[in-house]
Amino acid sequence: MRKLTIVFVGLVLTLGTAAQKNENPMKMNNPFFYEYKTPFQVPSFDDIKLEHFLPAIEAGVAQQNAEIDAIIKMTDVPDFKNTILPYDNSGELLSKVSRVFSNLNGANTTPEMQKLAREISPKLTKHGDDISLNPELFKKIKSVYERRATLGLDADKLRVVEKIYNDFVRGGANLSAADQAKLRLLNDSLSKLSLQFGENVLAETNKNFRLVIDNKKDLEGLPADVIEAAAIQAGKDNKPGKWSFTLQKPSMLPFLQYAKNRDLREKLYRGYFMRGDNGNSSDNKENIKKIVQLRDEKGKLMGYPNFAAFVISENMAKTPENVDVLLQKLWVPALNRAKGELKEMQSIINKEGGKFKLQSWDWWFYAEKLRKAKYDLEESELKPYFSLENVQKGIFYVANKLYGITFEIRNDIPIYNPEVIPFEVKEADGSHLGVLYMDFHPRDGKRAGAWCTTYRSQKYRDGKKITPVVSMVMNFTRPAGEIPALLSFDEVTTMFHEFGHALHRLLQDQPYDRTAGDVPRDFVELPSQFMENWASEPAVLKVYARHYQTGESIPDALISKIEKSRQFNQGFETVELLAAAMLDMKYHTPVASTIADVRKFETESLAKEGLISEILPRYRSTYFSHIFSGGYSAGYYVYIWASVLDADAFSAFKESGDLFNPAMAAKFRELLTKSGSDEGMTIYKKFRGKEPDIKSLLHRRGLD
Repeated sequence: MRKLTIVFVGLVLTLGTAAQKNENPMKMNNPFFYEYKTPFQVPSFDDIKLEHFLPAIEAGVAQQNAEIDAIIKMTDVPDFKNTILPYDNSGELLSKVSRVFSNLNGANTTPEMQKLAREISPKLTKHGDDISLNPELFKKIKSVYERRATLGLDADKLRVVEKIYNDFVRGGANLSAADQAKLRLLNDSLSKLSLQFGENVLAETNKNFRLVIDNKKDLEGLPADVIEAAAIQAGKDNKPGKWSFTLQKPSMLPFLQYAKNRDLREKLYRGYFMRGDNGNSSDNKENIKKIVQLRDEKGKLMGYPNFAAFVISENMAKTPENVDVLLQKLWVPALNRAKGELKEMQSIINKEGGKFKLQSWDWWFYAEKLRKAKYDLEESELKPYFSLENVQKGIFYVANKLYGITFEIRNDIPIYNPEVIPFEVKEADGSHLGVLYMDFHPRDGKRAGAWCTTYRSQKYRDGKKITPVVSMVMNFTRPAGEIPALLSFDEVTTMFHEFGHALHRLLQDQPYDRTAGDVPRDFVELPSQFMENWASEPAVLKVYARHYQTGESIPDALISKIEKSRQFNQGFETVELLAAAMLDMKYHTPVASTIADVRKFETESLAKEGLISEILPRYRSTYFSHIFSGGYSAGYYVYIWASVLDADAFSAFKESGDLFNPAMAAKFRELLTKSGSDEGMTIYKKFRGKEPDIKSLLHRRGLD
């Protein structure tokens, strides 16, 4: 049910809100029970302690129960004002504490916090079910829903009514008492299993593997900043005088790209792709089998043929069959292109006298050689122009040119880790728009990957707008000695991507909690992927890509090479993404409910699609956090679905002849601001004037 959904891996979703009053002396030292005395009322991280969470969550549950009880006991005829609005506003304390806990458990966790999450998660799952399966509450909401056409509701109110009613139906309100009991058990088990899956991936990524090198010859081929970073990591690992490489991508990928020692490349990559599949206490194979089986049961309990059909019915795609059609349209040309890339790299191996066939751990190394041979371009040539500070200036520049907004560091805003940088975001007229945290680098308590989340979503209370508090969390290359953090172009693109999510949350402006910024899962990645387009545009590169030592703008010759190589390795990149999306879909169909061997299921499923052994899916099953501990189950396809939208949307700017076309930017801002006010395709068509055309995506990736 959308009203109360918590995922303890850093993904925060929608909860309701209402005022909290407290007179209990036991709560006097708990910062959650008072308005934060901080700038813009951001969380007072300096005051929040682990012991504050559970009492505040329990009080938040009790508060929302009282608010629900008041709606039920209300004797007037149910309508928007006395039923829907109080429900939409309910649960403010629970929202306040749950968002902080969920975010910190993803970005700054500890073993103690993980233990507490295992206690809190089932409480919240039960609370969510108690609301969604409350027959008296549903009776009142259903009454409003059935009379909605006669109540004189405007479009925003009407949509809220329909969304909330649909939430209850999808939460099991129409099921029999016996089936509701089954649903409760399923939801409880799934929440615990998903939490355990995420904890296992965190341990396997950050703690259970290190490639430690003590022979300097084994570093041959690696850039100086990569070697320096590995030496620093070795110091942290109590291995002074050695070099440590981790499974975090800023450490792993440069090694795979440049290290000449092939055996060590294999060892490191094998450590990465075997996460959760090592037969140890962090093994995830049994978790997957249980999760898939329980989800299949849930999908059928809800009246759908499988879990994928249940999930996708809410999305733009509507059916798994429509998803498969899109995936196949891209799969065939992408796989053919990847096979061509493989052939070119194997040719390099043969010419160099290598007596082996390229394997998955060789791909990055020989792709880098191929890029040099075809475009006279190496990643190491670009990184000096992409210091983290410069890229940060670049995303702010684009946002300012498009929307007029500005970003100002605020050292008086509390932060949850010394590495976090807080910004106040302002409109062109200087008025306050929101707060943005940026958290850039890997650490033991942070899960892998990159994501954007909120500590507070935009909302209205008594006619007053309450501004959002947004956080971008990433795992980028760290500074190394005197060398600042120099990003790969993939990391540059990731920063633009997550910033797109942040802009979506910062710019949204809707009157009701349930629909503010709420879009189908396959629409969610449009704002983020749309922003990626500006990262490589020559006019934008000339502004932000400056050499970290000289300050000189990136040369035109390098920009030309970037332009010419835009479609480089697109076969590989598209295939590994599509393979993961296909694997996700296969797990959430009837076939998957009887899986006996996870590794065999994965291998055979992708072999049937023709995946070549030299490419692994972007996420193998046992560390596929998006679908087993995040919010993307039966939904990893959304990245490629949204790519169709973003390529088509960006082509509108290109066709206009102005990357920052004011009229076009205003229309796209309206798309962000009003997202959630209507169906995803309707919102998109208001911007573009038509449905998206896949041709733009095929052309961009060189697959046409």
